[in-house]
Amino acid sequence: MTVMKALIVDDEYPARKELRYLLDGFPSVEVVGEATNAQEALKLIGAIDYTVIFLDIQMPGMNGLELGQRLREKSSRPYVIFVTAHEDYALKAFEVEAVDYLLKPIDEKRLGHALHKVARMANKHDTKETDPKPKAAATWDLPPRIDLLPVEKLGKTLLIGMDDIVFIYAENEQVYVRTHKENLLVHYRLKELEERLDPNRFFRTHRRFIVNMTKVHEIIPFFNGTYNLIVNDERQTEVPVSRNQSRRLRELLGI
Repeated sequence: MTVMKALIVDDEYPARKELRYLLDGFPSVEVVGEATNAQEALKLIGAIDYTVIFLDIQMPGMNGLELGQRLREKSSRPYVIFVTAHEDYALKAFEVEAVDYLLKPIDEKRLGHALHKVARMANKHDTKETDPKPKAAATWDLPPRIDLLPVEKLGKTLLIGMDDIVFIYAENEQVYVRTHKENLLVHYRLKELEERLDPNRFFRTHRRFIVNMTKVHEIIPFFNGTYNLIVNDERQTEVPVSRNQSRRLRELLGI
């Protein structure tokens, strides 16, 4: 097992201590540095090849989002997991390609899931480095998978889990997430979401729709070999499947 080197960046000592304590429970991670602000973090990152940084957002001087943007500009950089007590920065955190966004107090299960994502991405990167015929794009250029999606509701940014998403759709140049009862605005294009959502669960049925296949109640044949999907929201909404995607759907489901 390759041990991931971790850096904790937080201006509050109790927060660093608590996170270090939780990380001690994961043998795949070794905390080899702590920093109280972004400038200290930059110096440490310049000296050691960290695998992952646990980064607070609200800090004196340069904040965590600004540091994340600085790191994004580097060709070789550690993976970033934001750790914060505030939900409001979720959208901006994903804009700087954070692997995950953990809310304080940290849930150990969520922490483990975030570390698993980092390990998977780091492993792909290591495999690419040893490939005698590397592809043109670097692994860091590929958008990381997301497990929490920032959406807008009543002027606030909320995080919703993948199990809460029934389908995603585009309408009037806006993109919305449909949960069981609500339509919530999301600030991503459908193409970006298609690339970042788990392909084993989410399927692009149409140029305007992405469906969580675990929420499909019924598949109804439509005209010219196409289908409509009945999903398990409050309205039992009928989602169209285009002709090309109907072929893919038949291949995937063996129908």
